Amino acid sequence: MNFNAYPQDVESGPLKGGHPTAEPAKPKNGPLLCVRGLHHSFGDTVVLDDIFFELYQGDILAIVGESGSGKTTLLNCLYSHIQANKGHIYFDCMSQGSVDMGTLTQAQQRFIRRTQWGFVHQNPRDGLMMKVSAGANIGERLMSLGERHYGKIRARALESLREVEIDTSRIDDLPTTYSGGMQQRLQIARNLVTHPRLLLMDEPTSGLDVSVQAKLLDLLKQLTYQRGLAAVIVTHDLAVARLLSTQMIVMQRGRVIESGLTDQILDDPQHAYSQLLVSSILQN
Repeated sequence: MNFNAYPQDVESGPLKGGHPTAEPAKPKNGPLLCVRGLHHSFGDTVVLDDIFFELYQGDILAIVGESGSGKTTLLNCLYSHIQANKGHIYFDCMSQGSVDMGTLTQAQQRFIRRTQWGFVHQNPRDGLMMKVSAGANIGERLMSLGERHYGKIRARALESLREVEIDTSRIDDLPTTYSGGMQQRLQIARNLVTHPRLLLMDEPTSGLDVSVQAKLLDLLKQLTYQRGLAAVIVTHDLAVARLLSTQMIVMQRGRVIESGLTDQILDDPQHAYSQLLVSSILQN
């Protein structure tokens, strides 16, 4: 593949107001995901305005903000569900190094998304094929990469079900027979079967009972830790962000207005909007 590498001399540390500071980068080989100047608008309405951030292997980034702040649009731009108008998304493809996703062909982008990325939708029906079995949902991702051996596909599907704590006897059941929480687990199993390095999640606990939410969050935290996954999670629930994420960005009207360590922002927010967001949750 003829990938365009991310310029190695561009480094930045923690973000302030969505822009790089002069502080040195983390002492690692480099960011897994690097977003530079991302901008998107629908007609005359700007929904993303000059977004900058970096994500390192093992970090979990929470994107928080009120409805209409642009957080879900940002997630969809990262995964190419929506094409951003301007800006760059760099991803560390290991053997190829860091590449500009916007310079790749659709086939190259699709290959990366099916192997090294995963996406967990807010509504499981958007991430699952509801008319085929749980095993077929997992196996389809493997078959799209060329696997044709039925025994190997089924063995991998069983392994993924066990990993997300779904009874393997349910492998031939339709997702429609699963509860909401189990459908989300199946979505996660479908994504994890190809051992991705980056997982994007859009409100994965929305609409679930509190007890189901807690179990799902515990599972996600365990899986990301065990696999060393990097993850980006969009959520309106600051309790979810605190439990699951290590880093946080706060969005308002399409801009990143504050970013940093999750506990630091939630315990001592600096921006007036962040303070209002945190205080409104504490008062409920």
